[in-house]
Amino acid sequence: MSARDAVTALRRFGLGPKPGERARIAADPRGFLLQSLTDRAKAQIADTGLEPSHVVFAAAMAAQRRQRLARANAAEPGTIMQDGAKEGMQDTAKEGAAEAAPAPEPRQAPQPAPGASAAISAPPAEKLGQIRREALLGEGAARFRHAAATDNALVERLVMFWSNHFCVSANKGPVRGMAGAYEREAIRPHVLGRFVDMLLAVERHPAMLVYLDNHVSVGPGSRAGTNRGLGLNENLAREILELHTLGVGGGYTQVDVTSLARILTGWTIANLDNPRAEPGRFFFAPPRHEPGEWTVLGKRYPAGGVEMGEAVLRDLAAHRATARHIASKLARHFVAAEPPPSLVAKLERTFLATGGDLAALARTLVEAPEAWAAPPVKVLPPYDFLVAVMRGFTLEPRPELLMRLSAQLGQPLWRPPSPAGWPDADTTWAAPSALRERLRIAEVAARQADRSADPRRVAEDLFGAALGAPTAEAIARAEVREQGLELLIMSPEFQRR
Repeated sequence: MSARDAVTALRRFGLGPKPGERARIAADPRGFLLQSLTDRAKAQIADTGLEPSHVVFAAAMAAQRRQRLARANAAEPGTIMQDGAKEGMQDTAKEGAAEAAPAPEPRQAPQPAPGASAAISAPPAEKLGQIRREALLGEGAARFRHAAATDNALVERLVMFWSNHFCVSANKGPVRGMAGAYEREAIRPHVLGRFVDMLLAVERHPAMLVYLDNHVSVGPGSRAGTNRGLGLNENLAREILELHTLGVGGGYTQVDVTSLARILTGWTIANLDNPRAEPGRFFFAPPRHEPGEWTVLGKRYPAGGVEMGEAVLRDLAAHRATARHIASKLARHFVAAEPPPSLVAKLERTFLATGGDLAALARTLVEAPEAWAAPPVKVLPPYDFLVAVMRGFTLEPRPELLMRLSAQLGQPLWRPPSPAGWPDADTTWAAPSALRERLRIAEVAARQADRSADPRRVAEDLFGAALGAPTAEAIARAEVREQGLELLIMSPEFQRR
């Protein structure tokens, strides 16, 4: 065992050491990581103030409905619109409508006085943008606080990995209010479970259905497609095959994409007027589902309903190409841009042998000598950098500021540039402008750190033998305390893992 292994455990596999943590685990760094994989509850964020995604989604739909009603009443002052069907369910369909039938709205305002305009007499209510923005900020605050405090940082890193693998983007309006809850509901419960269960949870989640437009995908030959001329959307099917399971070069064709898209028609979200499902939850709409049998990867799936899509996902989760894709991506994320082939092979074998047991996959990663031998060359992504600073200097998280800083550094929380998520390439985060921003943050962190902290002792506490001589000498020669801490934060040892 190397004297540097404790730092590797806390930085390569974690989110950076907290004071005293390196010394505490130095006797058995691998055992420390393996122990953290035994408690699934540690992946959860226990914050009773966070709303479920369907509650936020339904509240946003209700706010949108109120806004339309107010606009309609303003356009026709003498008219009081009382029939919800008159508000224009076409737009509600874009938010995830399934089948319309009268149902009470959540957070419904009190009824207006007799003869009064509903838009005028109703008390002020939350607006659509406000609902989504507050949900995003609340979820982001909880995530930053959890990352800064957790003693199970490997589990949190795994959450971050899988959340990026199955990413959604808050840049899309309806997803903004659900992005954090999506991670809590579809990723965290399964991060030490089975890949197939996470896959099913992810693809059925309203955030994913909206992000990749499957909530408005309609089979051309379905009842809704025939009667209303609505069409097929292949976005979700394509990303399932290309990004979520098989990967590029995984053996699928455009025919497979189209067949899977047809199978997934009807996978949508219940609207405010659906009597058969709670608003904002996953809902299978038979009138939208493309009838018939369809073939994916050479296997024919008999005609059916929601179980057709679930059967395809189960088969994709067990596919050898999926095992290879996941193994390669996991090794790239944790170890190196060009990971050792032997490490990828070990991870692939574990995935196949255990039926996609993600805890077993993480144990294989931790136990592999190749994962510890690679030099620390991967630049910390902005989010990880901010969390490492908070942990290393015990700074109180200021979530709104941290979310703004993460965006300024090029990685706004839950806003990846594409369905492929954030890249693992070092060049993404090492641009000169980004490094200048990190220096500015380092200056602020150094001023806010404990004024009694000696930079030399802080460096020794966090890095021990992993601290290089040039960095140690630069810190020792710093003219003032703040400068020494800035040098530590901007050092290769702190910036890379």
